[in-house]
Amino acid sequence: MANMKIMSSPNPFAKNKKRPAVVNFDDNSSDNPSAKKQKPNTPGVITADGNQNRANVGRFALISHERRKLPIFAIRSRLLEEIQKNSILIVIGETGCGKTTQIPQFIHEAKLEKNGIIAITQPRRVAAVSLSKRVAKEMNVQIGDTVGFTIRFEDVTSPSTKLKYMTDGMLFREAMLDELLMKYSFIILDEAHERSINTDVLFGIVKKAQKLRMEGSKPPLKVIIMSATMDVDHFSEYFNNARVLYLEGRQYPVNILNAKQPQSDYLQSCLSTIFQIHLEEPPGDILVFLTGQDEIESVVHTVRLASKECKKTLRVFPLYSAMPMHLMENVFRLSPPNERKVILSTNVAETSLTIPGIKYVIDSGHVKARVFQPSTGLDLLKVQKVSQEQAWQRTGRAGRESSGTCYRMFTKEQFNSIPKFTTPEILRCNLASVMLQLLHLGIDAYNFDFMDKPSQETLDSAVSQLKLLGAIDGQETRRLTPLGKKMAQFPLDPRLSKILISSKTYNCVEEILTVVSLLSAESVFINSLNNREEANECHKKFFSSEGDHITLLNVYHAFKSFKTQKKSCAENYLNHRNLLFASEIRKQLSQICQQNDIPLSSCGQNTESVRKSLVSGYFMNVAELQRDKKYILVDSKQRVRIHPSSVLHKTLPHYILFSEVVHTSQCYIRQLSIVDLDMLNEICPEYFRQHRLGVKE
Repeated sequence: MANMKIMSSPNPFAKNKKRPAVVNFDDNSSDNPSAKKQKPNTPGVITADGNQNRANVGRFALISHERRKLPIFAIRSRLLEEIQKNSILIVIGETGCGKTTQIPQFIHEAKLEKNGIIAITQPRRVAAVSLSKRVAKEMNVQIGDTVGFTIRFEDVTSPSTKLKYMTDGMLFREAMLDELLMKYSFIILDEAHERSINTDVLFGIVKKAQKLRMEGSKPPLKVIIMSATMDVDHFSEYFNNARVLYLEGRQYPVNILNAKQPQSDYLQSCLSTIFQIHLEEPPGDILVFLTGQDEIESVVHTVRLASKECKKTLRVFPLYSAMPMHLMENVFRLSPPNERKVILSTNVAETSLTIPGIKYVIDSGHVKARVFQPSTGLDLLKVQKVSQEQAWQRTGRAGRESSGTCYRMFTKEQFNSIPKFTTPEILRCNLASVMLQLLHLGIDAYNFDFMDKPSQETLDSAVSQLKLLGAIDGQETRRLTPLGKKMAQFPLDPRLSKILISSKTYNCVEEILTVVSLLSAESVFINSLNNREEANECHKKFFSSEGDHITLLNVYHAFKSFKTQKKSCAENYLNHRNLLFASEIRKQLSQICQQNDIPLSSCGQNTESVRKSLVSGYFMNVAELQRDKKYILVDSKQRVRIHPSSVLHKTLPHYILFSEVVHTSQCYIRQLSIVDLDMLNEICPEYFRQHRLGVKE
């Protein structure tokens, strides 16, 4: 293995920092394995907007200067030499070394890509967009020209694009059209340690493409796998004992403070710590890791109210993947003098992104993750504890530009008890979508070269779901049907793809496009803590007795009718951002429908057609009311409750269809529609006959 060091030995972190009064902390700085001694200098910061106060020429000169000060710049020639010598290279680069922005530029400047494109994949759209904008600024080009990005429902590239930042899911979809990925000469798989489903599948696809191109005497494909942390031996062995380069980077000391006692309410602990820092600590912005949009929006509201009592200005910004890009840019702007900003983020801020000014990190210790249970067929959305690997990634966010402090809302003992590494998504999620895409590529998932192969039970469950949806012809043959080939064209869960295609039969394509788009975005309702009753009254105007899906349809129709959309959304406690995002998704899905001979049609007020279309894809997601007034899932017989956020909460329809299962202290179903026995038996008679629907034991 090659060892390309830029800095030397570890150094203990700073001690004796002030402790917040509400949450008592222990100082565990010396436990951080990645702490390094570093002379202060001006960091190269990945931002969405650059330096807003300088002229273009001055900004470019400043960025060029910052770029040359990055640790990776000193070993540019050695890196290029290794890249030229090796067809596969694993690069372990410490946070802040510049690997994600600089290595693609080094390759392009040396013209190593020749006539091909350099693809740089990211697990998240936020990172793909912000990184591409940063690199475009460094190269002094317009975004979409030499440097561009492609994410789901947005393509900002041109025929002249040479550096293409993209989500791993988009490259996966491109492989469906060209398994050799011939337009690319370099594929850089960044943040590989996150092991999203698409990243894991890409590992196998890219390995195969590289091998086939070599055997067919075609232009070679070079592959670079990058991360700040990973199980190096496991990765190297999988990629044919690939060469590994270690790059040490600019990580400043971080003082780690663990809670002295376990915290019963991590949200309250985070809130207390935010204001303890704001009132008592020196200047510097705060990054707080929470679990999801609803939680973030609730805390944003609380912090804004409480900060009005503070003498010092505290600005609050949410950050999650579904936010429109132009609103995310507020997060990356430097705070004015005498002001502090606090960013409330999901795990999108764990890697790749650098938010300028962050000096304090508050780690709730929790993350929202999907967990599939093959035995029940349920894809649960659960809030769970982070891994040690995730905790260290979050800690590192405080040391990107200068020394900082990380406040952990868990004890040192709790930290030592959590898993060291995050379980790869491929081992804990429903694989129906992956199975469908692989079959479209002509690949059998049972024989696919996974780095960590999913269980037989998980694969069997995916096949079973695709067979029930009509996407494949049988459990053993696993050939795509014409319907399955059409379903694979949509960047959606197979159930949603089936619903969209079926909407043609029920003449409600327009309505289903709207519902599916809103299900693909985050919540459109703002649940104000301060004006809860007023918000609830406003929301009731949109409620439908048929359930949440028709309620979403009502919201979208109202949104499109508003003359001043932003103002009207605020007045009705609707999330303008999420509705705009859903509108963009709808446009893209509409285009795919027309490409697949699904003409746009409308059922008008006949919302029964909408519910019938939903049954065509969600028939496995039906719950039946029991004599004890509790619900049981028709498929798995698991007991569930209606989620309090549903318009059907506190009602007792006999049969309900759901989109999602949420597991907290109990199992809840949400995004519901009322269905009836005749409707179910009309659309999926065999399935419900087998499950003895309506037959009491």
